[in-house]
Amino acid sequence: MSKNKELRHKFLIWFWGIFLAPVALLVLIFTLIGLGAFGPLPTFEQLENPSSNLATEIIADDGQLLGTFYVQNRSFVSYDEISPNLVGALISTEDIRFYKHSGIDFRGLSRVFVKTIIMGDESAGGGSTVSQQLAKQLFPRDTSIHSGILSKANLVITKFKEWITAVKLERNYTKEEILAMYFNMVPFGNNAWGVKTAAKIYFDKTPADLTVEESALLVGLLNAPSRYNPVRHNERATAKRNFVLDKMYSNDLLTREQYDSLAALPIKLKFSPMDNTGGIAPYFREMLRIILTAKKPDVDNYFDKDMYRQDSIRWETDPLYGWCNKNLKQDGTPYNLYKDGLKIYTTINAKMQKYAEEALKEHMANVVQKDFDAQQKRMNYRIYSSDINNEKVKQLLENAMKQTDRYRNLRNAGASQEQITKSFNTPTDMTIFSYKGDVDTVMTPMDSIKYYKRFLRASFVAIEPQTGNLKAWVGGVDFVNFKYDQVYQGKRQVGSTFKPFLYTLAMQEGMKPCDQAPNIPVTFDMGPGQEPWTPKNASAKYLEPYNGKMVTLKFGLANSINNISAYLMKQYSPQAVVDLAHKMGIKSVLDPVVSICLGPSDITLLEMVSAYGTFVNKGVHVDPIAVLRIEDKHGNTLASFAPQKNEAINDQTAYTMIEMLKGVVSKGTAAKLGYQYGIRGEVAGKTGTTNNNSDGWFIGITPKLVAGTWVGGEERSIHLTNRGEGAAVAMPVFANFLKKVFADPSLAVKPNLYFEKPSVMPDVSFDCANTPVQPEKEDDDGFF
Repeated sequence: MSKNKELRHKFLIWFWGIFLAPVALLVLIFTLIGLGAFGPLPTFEQLENPSSNLATEIIADDGQLLGTFYVQNRSFVSYDEISPNLVGALISTEDIRFYKHSGIDFRGLSRVFVKTIIMGDESAGGGSTVSQQLAKQLFPRDTSIHSGILSKANLVITKFKEWITAVKLERNYTKEEILAMYFNMVPFGNNAWGVKTAAKIYFDKTPADLTVEESALLVGLLNAPSRYNPVRHNERATAKRNFVLDKMYSNDLLTREQYDSLAALPIKLKFSPMDNTGGIAPYFREMLRIILTAKKPDVDNYFDKDMYRQDSIRWETDPLYGWCNKNLKQDGTPYNLYKDGLKIYTTINAKMQKYAEEALKEHMANVVQKDFDAQQKRMNYRIYSSDINNEKVKQLLENAMKQTDRYRNLRNAGASQEQITKSFNTPTDMTIFSYKGDVDTVMTPMDSIKYYKRFLRASFVAIEPQTGNLKAWVGGVDFVNFKYDQVYQGKRQVGSTFKPFLYTLAMQEGMKPCDQAPNIPVTFDMGPGQEPWTPKNASAKYLEPYNGKMVTLKFGLANSINNISAYLMKQYSPQAVVDLAHKMGIKSVLDPVVSICLGPSDITLLEMVSAYGTFVNKGVHVDPIAVLRIEDKHGNTLASFAPQKNEAINDQTAYTMIEMLKGVVSKGTAAKLGYQYGIRGEVAGKTGTTNNNSDGWFIGITPKLVAGTWVGGEERSIHLTNRGEGAAVAMPVFANFLKKVFADPSLAVKPNLYFEKPSVMPDVSFDCANTPVQPEKEDDDGFF
């Protein structure tokens, strides 16, 4: 009996020992995990403020998303903004007992243990709850251990840590908050992080608008976004979507009829991949990125000291310039444009931006580039003008070669100049740009440099003059291949578009539009040791009858007659012209020389369009503004922005100049706006062409919008065709843009609007005697 008792006692000891040992081991492991023996657990602060890389959103004035800056392309969405279809699809597929457990579903774990591990039924599904999956996303696993046993042990410990974190999440957040966090964290493939970005990329919708079948498709992507990618693997994606729909049916979220009808539908995407180079307004977005992340200027980093001076002033006076580095978060670190989920509300109008991009690309592809290609063929594909000798051409191409990434990489790898030259002259597989689409070809890198130089460049910008709000910004013909922004980075000679500043000075000093001046050559004494300078009129046959005659100032401006500009320059000092141009918004350095009357200065398109806005705004110049406010990821306003204003000229002078510039459009060098392009309503403007057709300009003015276009080669020695004057290459972009804007009933810019008159009209007449004949061909109105 005692022996049986002893055996029974031993049995109980072994039984409880075997039973309790794993429990004790688990308790020990969980205790050690809690004490941080296997690495730290998320703190309470980390759980309250989980770290995630949220993309910064760039938003148009109508709320449309222009693009994002990101490490992971993720945007925040609240639970109220998520479709119930998404929630139902997720819970049915991933965690049917989500509302019944507290982070760990022991019933689900038991099912997995019995069906999957013991019975080998892989269809039984996993045991991880949504909370556990969220813990895994928020606090990623350590994957640095690769040894077999250690790796498995680490995986077990990590799983237990995720259990603890999941329970902590359940204690700190509501079920709805957990679901929102989950949908904001998970990847959906195709560079879509979080459901807001995924809904935009796959369906061009918000999460709240997703249908049942769209929600099922997105939830089906969660386990393996690449495998079930609907863009590349439609059949797999359809099968996975239908699997999710079946789960929803099994959990009474769908009727049999609903399931059958939805499962039979094909996948319908509105796929619009998002990256930093594609999409709408890429040049504008890149400009914002550069401006927002600018660092405090350091003179050692500047080759151009004048640029250092301008940037230093901008750092002190422009709150947007370097905003991310000038403003600190609560933890004392600068804002991160790629991770902090900022919302940047811009002044850009998405529709106007679209119309601007279309107008510029259509004209460049269908007219300007075709004309230039034909000229290239006639010139045996000589890129540069004939006045550039072969030795200079060789030097220019070598300089272009040295600016390429290929050249720098070869130099850094230790290649000799001979090896580099050989590499640049060895045929290579490459993809090149064309207006009809990218082309795969074989070409030497040197030939590719020549190929791209044959593409003419162009830019366009539109501003609302009363507010300074930028409405459209196109820095080039294709951002992927031509990243240099000709709106604000490229400075080119402005030609006759500068003449209105001289005429403004004349009007302000008491001259009148109908005052007459002799249309004869004017000679300037350039000082000791220098030849006298006599500017010449451009060759324009329709103006020959007016040579040597008295003509009105309005006529002189309308037809861009250099003799009249030279006559006015004789009346005033160059410094007075420079000072006035600066007051009206020109920030570039201007040399106070007499030739300034014909526009030899290098100025950006943005400056010119902004300065022309002064005429519309009754003499008050408003600096261009790109951003209205910046919010954090929670919607709190971090900064608001307003433009700087200054009274540049009086309202009577401003209105007088509007009337004179209307004459350019009605009967001058821009007359084709009306009789060829059908632009109606009050429109003013000025054409401009520089020597040898190096640059073509047009700046147009309407009561609510001022816009300008520049067209030219990558370098000044690449000349436009004989039809390369501003009226032919630049003005049509403005015309086609304005036609699209006028035709859109949702936009406030209409042809029936009128320029606002001053409270006291100027005591001048605008109906002058000289009436030019409308030219059949617009001639070069450049400065010599």
